Amino acid sequence: MTQGPTTPGTLILSLDFELFWGILDKHVLSNKKQYLINTREKAIPGILERFKDYEIHATWATVGMLFCEGKEELLDAMPAKRPNYIHPALNAYHYLQSNTLGKSEEEDPFHFAPSLIKQILATPQQEIGSHTFSHYYCLEEGQDVDTFRADLSAAQSLARKFGIKLQSLVFPRNQYNPDYLAVCQDLGFQSVRGNAPVWIWKPEQRLKEGTGKRLLRLADSYGNIYGHHSYKHPQSIHGVMDIAASHLLRPYAASLDFLESQKVQRICKDLNYAATHGQVYHLWWHPHNFGTHTQKNLENLQRILDCYASLKAKGRMQSMHMHDAYQYFYDGDAG
Repeated sequence: MTQGPTTPGTLILSLDFELFWGILDKHVLSNKKQYLINTREKAIPGILERFKDYEIHATWATVGMLFCEGKEELLDAMPAKRPNYIHPALNAYHYLQSNTLGKSEEEDPFHFAPSLIKQILATPQQEIGSHTFSHYYCLEEGQDVDTFRADLSAAQSLARKFGIKLQSLVFPRNQYNPDYLAVCQDLGFQSVRGNAPVWIWKPEQRLKEGTGKRLLRLADSYGNIYGHHSYKHPQSIHGVMDIAASHLLRPYAASLDFLESQKVQRICKDLNYAATHGQVYHLWWHPHNFGTHTQKNLENLQRILDCYASLKAKGRMQSMHMHDAYQYFYDGDAG
């Protein structure tokens, strides 16, 4: 009889928590208000409820601007050194000049979220990580190491008022830049989320990504085209642990409803593979992905968590957020 792995598989979850800061270059706020309200009032509470029920550990990689109570605090928190992207639509600081922001979270729930951060912190086993201060793009022209350092420093400063030291980082738009890992280490970050080791997830500037690559990513979400992307243990690069992503949980698409069960089953097969081989499987998504078809998305998440729970009950799978994983693998507990 074949012996199983000496250690269980590990499910790591990370969520890119952005609200409008993550989509301001693609959308007009007036068209996304209900979407973001649904995210706040239905999707995030629904996700947290399921995480609590299933004892799930997760990292919420949070845009630093969301920590602010309102516009005045945000303006005070902005770093003196800021990126000057060639494409102004990417620049949150340029966006601030539009006078779109309100004075408080109550008045403007699209750009500020201290109440949601408190809700996350009140849920067991959740980590607040960083998605940079300004949704900073690490590969776009017009940014450099000095403005990146200033940006991360601003995020750390704002987190302190919540009693948080940010230790896990997710690069916005997955623009992973290994040249900046030394800055991450200097500022107290112990882990980052790297990209899956397949060409369709190779980090690039936003405008250089072709339609073909995006279509292949979509196809890989519904069928295992490029592999499970699980791995035995994260890698340490320049003193920072790279806890690479395995798979994106895509939101429900009504036009692809006939494939939804296949999408969930693909992830469940990945989990079983990771459990069988004692490997890490890192699943990620954006909370605002659940802002449309919220109930359908929550049902899909619950099916995935049911798969995890079945494996956990057999001693074959454990749950970690990114900082858990750093401590576990750095200390060598996995053998």
